[in-house]
Amino acid sequence: MREVYYSHAIREALEEEMARDERVILIGEDIAEYGGAFKITADIAERFGTERVRNTPISENGFVGVAVGAAMTGLRPVAELMFMDFLTLAMDQLCNHAAKLRYQYGDQCTIPLVLRCPAGAGRSYGPTHSQSLERWLVATPGLLVAAPATAADAKGLLKTAIRCDDPVVFVESKLLYGQRGEVPDGEHLAPLGEAAVRREGDDLTIVGWSRMVGEALRAAETLAEHDVSAEVIDLRTLAPLDMATVAASVEATGRAVVVEEGNLTGGVAAEIAARITEECFDALQAPPRRVAALDVPVPASRVLEEAAVPGWRDIARAAADVLRY
Repeated sequence: MREVYYSHAIREALEEEMARDERVILIGEDIAEYGGAFKITADIAERFGTERVRNTPISENGFVGVAVGAAMTGLRPVAELMFMDFLTLAMDQLCNHAAKLRYQYGDQCTIPLVLRCPAGAGRSYGPTHSQSLERWLVATPGLLVAAPATAADAKGLLKTAIRCDDPVVFVESKLLYGQRGEVPDGEHLAPLGEAAVRREGDDLTIVGWSRMVGEALRAAETLAEHDVSAEVIDLRTLAPLDMATVAASVEATGRAVVVEEGNLTGGVAAEIAARITEECFDALQAPPRRVAALDVPVPASRVLEEAAVPGWRDIARAAADVLRY
């Protein structure tokens, strides 16, 4: 094991897969000499050349479309959006083409495309550079969605995503880039569609993904000080969704809190809470609770941003509420 920054783990995955398979290419805005908006691809162009690390115009609809075409014709492109918010400019290419082509053409083509998306709030970037838009993606059949919470999963899931023959949207919390975590030495792959139990507990289940896993673990530590044992589930991928692990935990604890950084209404947490209710109804001792961002655009003000986006205190309060039943 080595301690590695989350951002460096992503870079390691890109470099290892490019060295392993010459079909892997990177495309995006300022990703070559500049190294990308968050310097994830720094120095990769020097190693692999600008034929395989391509700068693009400021046209997300254009270069995501290029990535779809490249995937159809045998390459394995990894496209980088500067911010997840810019999905709005590429949704036609992503949801009407990448997600549907294998359904339309069957075995005639595959779409081994990865779209990397720096997501989330916490840097006072304002409403058009701070969103968590996973709910749009999981509602589109044909797309896989990964959202790693740890450096090890950032590397392992990205390597698996690059080898996948279906389009994968890879959600990276900007606030996790500077966090360090243990990453296994040597070849490391993490499976798509398998959740991980990050903390075992008996009294309630907390479900989250990406940055919210860390907030859930902090809430669980606080709850433990009050003799409450919380189990924390890290979904790791939202599509496919590992409901079996979630259901097994809720069947044992009888209570559930689902946490996401995106907005409350119509969120992924709402879907998971609904499925918990359907699949674990007889075991539930309280209604599942959702913890999510307020239904407002993410504010630019740091104070207002902190008020709008969920944190560990909100999770702990929700846990206390479900324990009162």
